[in-house]
Amino acid sequence: MDWTERYRPQRIGDLVGNGPAIRQLVEWARTWTVGARPLLLYGKPGTGKTSAAHALARDMGWELIELNASDQRTKAAIDRVAGQSAVSGSLFGDERRLIVLDEADSLHGTADRGGAKAIIELIKAARQPVLLIANDLYGVAAELKSRTEPVQFRALAARSIAPRLRQICREEGVECDEETLRLVAESANGDLRSAVTMLEAAAIGRTSMDGASVRTSQKDERATIFELVGAVLHDRPDSELMRLAWEVQDKPETIVQWLEGSLGQLPVEARCAAYPPLAAADLAIARTYRRQHYTLWRYATALAVLGTARAAGGAGVRSRLMPPSRWSRMSQARRRKAARTSLMRKLGSWMGVSRAELREYYLQAAAELVSLDPEPVARDLELDVDELALLLPDRAEAEAIVARLAKERKELEKAEKPKRRPKKEREKEAAPPAPEPARSQSTLF
Repeated sequence: MDWTERYRPQRIGDLVGNGPAIRQLVEWARTWTVGARPLLLYGKPGTGKTSAAHALARDMGWELIELNASDQRTKAAIDRVAGQSAVSGSLFGDERRLIVLDEADSLHGTADRGGAKAIIELIKAARQPVLLIANDLYGVAAELKSRTEPVQFRALAARSIAPRLRQICREEGVECDEETLRLVAESANGDLRSAVTMLEAAAIGRTSMDGASVRTSQKDERATIFELVGAVLHDRPDSELMRLAWEVQDKPETIVQWLEGSLGQLPVEARCAAYPPLAAADLAIARTYRRQHYTLWRYATALAVLGTARAAGGAGVRSRLMPPSRWSRMSQARRRKAARTSLMRKLGSWMGVSRAELREYYLQAAAELVSLDPEPVARDLELDVDELALLLPDRAEAEAIVARLAKERKELEKAEKPKRRPKKEREKEAAPPAPEPARSQSTLF
């Protein structure tokens, strides 16, 4: 068993850092009642989100039911694994079950078809506590975020990681000085799991460690695309630029797109000079895919990076670097397409016609009818802003209607949530009945 599993926190008190998030999680579990909103634990990997969920289940005496991205999260799979568990009692006689849906930000593709919708239905019907876990809050579907309470797990400080590493060294009988522990903790960048992995790698075959043994096992540090673009615009030496280009995890076409998007930082003359090498790089990339001759990638990278650097002439970064604008346009196009598909499915099911018939014969008439009184339709079909905006001429009206319905839904959930009785009443009911006083012989007759 590797050290990350051997020394995984077993109780809430064993967790490192994120005190406010842990307290919010414990309070949620302690006061949970049917109808309470699920929590969405989010934050970068290695900050203790999954460990906190497991430790909470142990401390509360709850059975744990977990589903993550290694499983297919189709509607059928979620209903089979978690759906029944969320509405029934525990097989082991525990008071409750904790339903944990890990990596909720990676619901995509055919393997997860219908997964987000199934999770929403599970949350609505759940009579057991539900936790969602995600690395990226913005990767979680909007429908899920609106029905959960977000709890952020922040990157851990090195001073919080070092004591746990010291404890592990003591348990494993490995000598390690404070400076070495600090080096490991700082190299992990707030990721406790990575810190433990680095420590284990450095300790293999050793009974003591120093800084030299740790440096050979440090987390692989790669350059970011921001570092590469910044270096290109500042006209760093060619050797440094090519080293950064090889270290970034992005493909050459992504590098070209980022460099193209950054040309707005340059004067007009420099911008015009940068386009020819970028166009040549784009041509080399196209030939790479057409001919399956991936040696051309290195030429594409060199043309894009060195050609843009030469054109920039050290102009530098004058404003914040942003993702390529074409990504935003593509994202918006995919969003509109997804909204149209979802709207056609909902309207077709509601009207009892196929999507093809709806698009061909009834869509215009349906839009005219919905625009007369859109709120009941939006409520019945659970339309979001993008879907409703396709039926209304004014997007602002669609946003206002969806906001009113969301507020109405929250008030309804709050009204349906059973009120928690005062603590004194609960303690009085839970207290055992007082024993009857012993009867004397005189009272028997």
